[in-house]
Amino acid sequence: MSAYGTSLDIDFRFDGLVANTLQAHRVVQHYQEENGPQVANKIIDSLYEQYFVQAQHPSSPETLLKATTAAGIGDVEAGKFIEAEDDGLQDVKMLVREQSGNGVDSVPYIVFEGRRRDFTLEGAKEVPEYLKVLEQVAKESS
Repeated sequence: MSAYGTSLDIDFRFDGLVANTLQAHRVVQHYQEENGPQVANKIIDSLYEQYFVQAQHPSSPETLLKATTAAGIGDVEAGKFIEAEDDGLQDVKMLVREQSGNGVDSVPYIVFEGRRRDFTLEGAKEVPEYLKVLEQVAKESS
């Protein structure tokens, strides 16, 4: 991962705290439902930057507030939701259980639906692996 980051001028750090990300998932899920995928993606981008580059706690209230404000959500609104740690928590836990029941135990977990069969890529993959699967799906679909 370090080599991949270096090629993109990203200095990944691995000295940060490894911690539960459930609260981060709760925040992302809430704002995706309330404000759409573009806002959720901005939150995720900020969370990744804070965690992988700045070695910040992935679910601390400070990290979450910084991520939501980077996505254009007001401090007061975001702060209230972040503090209400049980708001939407059961929904996120249900989604996690549902995906665990489907055999998903790593991220990313991507399923490409082909005409004859599906292709699944689990975990971080290099671009050529995605291209290979997409080419196979296209080949089988023609």
